[in-house]
Amino acid sequence: MLPKPLKLTKSKEFDRVFSRGKAAYTDFVGIKCAKNSLEISRFGILTSVKVSKKATIRNKIKRRIRQILLTEMDLLKSGYDCAIICRPAIVEKDYREIKINLRHLFARLKLYKKAAR
Repeated sequence: MLPKPLKLTKSKEFDRVFSRGKAAYTDFVGIKCAKNSLEISRFGILTSVKVSKKATIRNKIKRRIRQILLTEMDLLKSGYDCAIICRPAIVEKDYREIKINLRHLFARLKLYKKAAR
């Protein structure tokens, strides 16, 4: 589980990311990132009812993404707010495919530290 300081929780924070952030998408997941004034990066995961009507499936997707974020945290730059947007096609994907796509999106947005890639 992500520690509380690493989470985007307020709608005002999400609004700032959506209005000022850079975006990158694949067919089933997307990321919008904006620079923040903190020394840490924070993440928010959005899975709407359009992804699945069942809360258990939406929660499973969020758990997978949080685990990927925990494993990638040391490789990512600090000082960013990121909103991860899930699309309905993510339901059919497994953990490995989600991880590969998130890594690709982080690289496309240049969120990896120089030494990591």
